[in-house]
Amino acid sequence: MGLKNSLLLLLTLSMLVSCDKKRVFDEYKSVGAVWKKDSVVTFKFQSPDTTKAYDLFVNVRDNNDYQFSNLFLIVALEQPGGLTKVDTLQYQMTAPDGSLLGDGFTDIKENKLFYKEKMKFPKQGEYKVSISHAVRQTGKIPGVAELAGITDVGFRIESTD
Repeated sequence: MGLKNSLLLLLTLSMLVSCDKKRVFDEYKSVGAVWKKDSVVTFKFQSPDTTKAYDLFVNVRDNNDYQFSNLFLIVALEQPGGLTKVDTLQYQMTAPDGSLLGDGFTDIKENKLFYKEKMKFPKQGEYKVSISHAVRQTGKIPGVAELAGITDVGFRIESTD
């Protein structure tokens, strides 16, 4: 690779990294070919500045194997000391015509789903976020044991400044 191409690549990479100034924490984990009902995706992080507000997101990568119009998640946020807040969340994943919502040019779409807005972390220390799916077929009580179409689950914290 020539010097000119190397400089162009370095400039492009630095522009991509510098465009994400709001990012405080951002991590993805693969769930494999299917997301099993009993598979909990966990993220651990140190509390950011406890005096500032942050937006929290659940990020999901999905593909055309996803058969449902909505995604139901159970998200637990554990504070230092053990206090845990659990939320059941619902997100629309498809347009009325059945096409997947989200960003991406291929059949893989990335969705940045709001979890908490303008949240302040009450304590310093290690936090843990646990995410599992709670998708069910219409009219059926048991949840879907193996959810096809979800490939990765992520968690992101952004500064509101």
